[in-house]
Amino acid sequence: MASGRSHRPATRSRGIPEATVARLPLYLRALTALSERSVPTVSSEELAAAAGVNSAKLRKDFSYLGSYGTRGVGYDVEYLVYQISRELGLTQDWPVVIVGIGNLGAALANYGGFASRGFRVAALIDADHALTGRNVAGLPVRHTDELEDIIRDNQVSIGVIATPAGAAQEVCDRLVAAGVTSILNFAPTVLSVPDGVDVRKVDLSIELQILAFHEQRKAGEDLGEAVAAASAGEEKGGLAPRAKTAAAKAAAARTAAAKAVAAAAGKTKRPGPDGDVPAVMPA
Repeated sequence: MASGRSHRPATRSRGIPEATVARLPLYLRALTALSERSVPTVSSEELAAAAGVNSAKLRKDFSYLGSYGTRGVGYDVEYLVYQISRELGLTQDWPVVIVGIGNLGAALANYGGFASRGFRVAALIDADHALTGRNVAGLPVRHTDELEDIIRDNQVSIGVIATPAGAAQEVCDRLVAAGVTSILNFAPTVLSVPDGVDVRKVDLSIELQILAFHEQRKAGEDLGEAVAAASAGEEKGGLAPRAKTAAAKAAAARTAAAKAVAAAAGKTKRPGPDGDVPAVMPA
């Protein structure tokens, strides 16, 4: 396979919208599952349902790839797997370094989905001398003093930052200076990068806060239903069963929202060696 430094995905040069690019991995995951079950073709409706999008959007996305399917037959699964993999740059090897080997970094290192999708973890790097040399996911942890040499020797263009927030920008600057042009950032901070460097941010606490927002809204809606039902029950001389059910749902939703907010605020986290948040990656 070619080195990750030598090629860049073709999506931008072909004018594929960023929103479409963000959905391509969803289609690829669904198509890969179909391929593993030896399904030869799939309709736009079936694939859209498996990917969690509507079929019209899927057909529009695929038109950017030059793939329109066959009327009455659908899309060829194997060809689409190849086509999307090519557009995403997954037909070549992408060496990746993970910086920050606390609980989160170690979980990322142990995630088996990277290699199967063309991302080879080339090195694990941490600033803690106590971790240097420790074996994690079959690789020895190396010290940040070696970062630039590691990037150069492995021709790395993608870096993963899983450090505490306070160390993330310095790590980012060193990665970029060494030649890394794409960064996946798990640190809870916004990184500043020069033009030509892409950053994707993953913040688990933000996702929990969004879920808490929705839970809070559900609680408010259920509370309103409970009040309305209670009023109706009072007119009939007692609390109606509907009011009791709605009140119970509202209480449960408020409890769930409170737990989500507490988790988002970090009250339930256990800091790892780097002070990061433990995470469980899918198998």
